[in-house]
Amino acid sequence: HVQLVESGGGLVQPGGSLRLSCAASGFPFSKYAMSWYRQAPGKERELVAGITSGGGHTDYEDAVKGRFTISRDNAKNTVYLQMNSLKPEDTAVYYCKVVVNVYVYWGQGTQVTVSS
Repeated sequence: HVQLVESGGGLVQPGGSLRLSCAASGFPFSKYAMSWYRQAPGKERELVAGITSGGGHTDYEDAVKGRFTISRDNAKNTVYLQMNSLKPEDTAVYYCKVVVNVYVYWGQGTQVTVSS
């Protein structure tokens, strides 16, 4: 069965960096686009970044362009989100997502808190 397990979240000061990882299993990872979402308290879940199956194309929410980088290692079945120049408004639970045969799968999420 499909499993997505995020890691790498934590508490960081404004201006700091974190790298999130999402380890995938249960499906042919290299054939599917992956994405990162986030959900802040009291807000709807929003798309942060996406990457195509081969990694050749990426896309970002305007608020994170130039600060976040999505990447993937198909040999390790893992997708990453490098987050630099973090701001308090980046505080949220971050989730990875995949759509396999019209079914949507989410990980359990990892908390990112940006605060001094």
